[in-house]
Amino acid sequence: MTLKLENDWVWDSWYAHDGNRWHGYFLKAPKSLGDPDLRHFNATQGHAVSDDLVRWDYLGTCFAPAEGPAWDDYTTWTGSVVQDDDGLWHLFYTGTSRAEKGMYQRIGHATSPDMHSWERVGDGLCLDMSGPHTDKYESEHVKGFWHDRAMRDPWVMRDPDGDGWLMFFTARVPGQAEANEGGCVGFATSPDLVTWSLQPPVYAGRLGQLEVPQVFRQGDKWYCLFCTADEHFSEALAKDYPGEPVTGSHYLIGDSPRGPWQLAKGPFLDASQPCQRYAARMLQTDSGLMIIGARYVLPDGQFGGFLTDPDPVVQLNDGTLRIAKSSMAAE
Repeated sequence: MTLKLENDWVWDSWYAHDGNRWHGYFLKAPKSLGDPDLRHFNATQGHAVSDDLVRWDYLGTCFAPAEGPAWDDYTTWTGSVVQDDDGLWHLFYTGTSRAEKGMYQRIGHATSPDMHSWERVGDGLCLDMSGPHTDKYESEHVKGFWHDRAMRDPWVMRDPDGDGWLMFFTARVPGQAEANEGGCVGFATSPDLVTWSLQPPVYAGRLGQLEVPQVFRQGDKWYCLFCTADEHFSEALAKDYPGEPVTGSHYLIGDSPRGPWQLAKGPFLDASQPCQRYAARMLQTDSGLMIIGARYVLPDGQFGGFLTDPDPVVQLNDGTLRIAKSSMAAE
C-alpha cells in the first residue's frame, strides 16, 4: 500500500510534481472518531512527498478550516495544486461554513512558496454561484433532491488554447425531474488564477454526481476522470450500462477540455468489487500513465482509509482507457 497513517483515515487525494519529486495532498480525519462516516466534517488536509509514488514521507497537516466565523470554517475539502509562471504554488479547495451547516459548498484559493505552508488569498473565497451563468446551475439547496448545494472538488489547469487557466468542479444543473440526471461538471475561467468567471457546465446528465473531476490529455484525446456511486446512476444509464450499476471511477472523452464531452462506453474504468478505490487520480509519470487513489472498501466490507499503489493505465486504439494491471486484487 502507498500511504497509511496509524492515527488517521486518508481518502480523497491530489498530486503535484515540483520537478524533483511528487507531493501528495489528501483529506484525513482521526480514527478516534470511531465511525468513518463522521470523517467528512472532521477533515484536515495532509501532505506527503515521494520519489516513486509508493514510499511516502508524511509531513503532517498543511491546511485546515479557518478559525472563527468564515465561509470555510467548517470544512476544507478536496482540491488541486498548480504552479504559476513566477514559481508560486496555488491550492484550490472546497469550503463550507458552520453557519450554513456545511450545506453550501464554495471554492477557495490559497498560495505557498514551499508547497506546505498555505495562506489564503484574502478571505480565501474565489468562486461562488454568481454571474451571468448562475442559472445554468443548481444554485440553492433544493430539499428533497440532495442534502447540499454542490460546488466542490476544483481541478485547475492551464488553458492549452490560451494564456489563462481553466477550472472544473462537481456541481448540478437545475430543473431535472430525476435527481440522478442532474450531475454536471462545472466550469470557470481565469486570466491570472485570482479572478474567476463562472461559465456554463461542460457536461451534464446521466448521473446524479460526477465527483472529483480531473481533466487531462493523453495522445490526441482529452479525458475527464470522475467517480460516482452505484446509487447515482440515472434510470436511463442503468438500462444502458452493461451490467449492474457500480461504484468507482470512470471518464468522459472529448477533443478539447471545453468539450463536447461524452461518457465513455463500456464498463467503468475502475470499479473492482468489493475492494473499491474511489476518488482516483491520473498521473503522467516517466513510466507512463498511472492511476492512484484511496482504498474505500476492504474485502470484509470495512472502510479502508489509505492510499493504494499506483497502477498502469493504457490507451487503446479506439481511445478508451484500461487499467493494465491492478494492485487491488492482491490486497
